[in-house]
Amino acid sequence: MSTDAAAADNNDALVLSEDPNHPANLICSLCRNFYTLGWVTGTGGGISIRQNTPDHDHIFIAPSGVQKERLAPENMFVLDNATSTYLRRPLDLKPSACTPLFMAAFTRRGAGACIHTHSQAAVLCTLLSRGRTWSIANVEQIKAIPRPSTGGYMGYFDTLTIPIIENTAHEEDLRESLEKAMEEYPDTCAVLVRRHGVYVWGDTVWKAKTQAESLDYLFQLGVKMVQLGLDPAGPITPVEED
Repeated sequence: MSTDAAAADNNDALVLSEDPNHPANLICSLCRNFYTLGWVTGTGGGISIRQNTPDHDHIFIAPSGVQKERLAPENMFVLDNATSTYLRRPLDLKPSACTPLFMAAFTRRGAGACIHTHSQAAVLCTLLSRGRTWSIANVEQIKAIPRPSTGGYMGYFDTLTIPIIENTAHEEDLRESLEKAMEEYPDTCAVLVRRHGVYVWGDTVWKAKTQAESLDYLFQLGVKMVQLGLDPAGPITPVEED
């Protein structure tokens, strides 16, 4: 990705706003929230938000190497979505290694936001499942997960399946396998990365947040079910009559 003259001037106007719902402000507030959940510990994880208006199509991305609970709007990188050109890049910070994966969610799925967490529950699910997917069924929270092929959401009796890709030494090298998983599982709104975490995207930042929270609930529940000897994707056990 190239850097143009606007980036050289730092273009602070792109990230400074009193609107709490401005992407640069939202990234900061959401990352503080995610930190309390244990999702973005030790500078890991991140979030990217797309701002698509009649005038522009910008991608806001949290930087690499900054503790997520301490982020400030001036730390944000801004990309032009059409050209993948940096419109703003803080001179003392590095772009997120997640950037190519965030961009895959925007270009392949038309997402409005993409969240990457290092949730322990997500990591454990990738270890409990030795295959290429993780599944859970017959749980109410599944109804919060969209199913694009029908234009609606999953149902209580449905089986939710999330693809798992193998981790790499460098995060940006995950893009090819992430995109392949998107192609193979067109209804998924998330991809698990074994021994690493999860990427979750949504049509808007609030849908992405809802889906990330709901999935983490399901990951935690799935881990506890296995601990109790239950199959997360198993059938409903009939009630025993007295």
